[in-house]
Amino acid sequence: MHTDIDPRSLIGRKAFDRNGTKIGTVDEVYLDDATGEPEWAAVRTGLFSRDAFVPLEPSELAEEGLRIPYDRKLIKDAPDFGVGRHLSPEQELQLYHHYRLDISSPASPASDSAPSPDDKDFGRVAGSED
Repeated sequence: MHTDIDPRSLIGRKAFDRNGTKIGTVDEVYLDDATGEPEWAAVRTGLFSRDAFVPLEPSELAEEGLRIPYDRKLIKDAPDFGVGRHLSPEQELQLYHHYRLDISSPASPASDSAPSPDDKDFGRVAGSED
């Protein structure tokens, strides 16, 4: 995944579904280990303060906040792995499946072959050193 979203500008922003309905507030941003690109955001939702992980590609940053091109129900039903920890390869694969994202897309436009899921590096929390 590649996105032009600056992770520092996301924390604390409101998140909205495809219909413009507020979902919650961005808690954390997770970077791809290999590229350092922002890949996932944890959005704090509802009264019980659970976090729903959302893909940053194809989401868009707008004046009002982060617009996520999925329905509220799908986002709220996303796996909750807790925040502040590294996403394991298994957890990230669960997210790819949940959002029906293509895990075999090339890491960069110049890449001739797509990486296999076993070769993919997975996300770390933005600002963490490990």
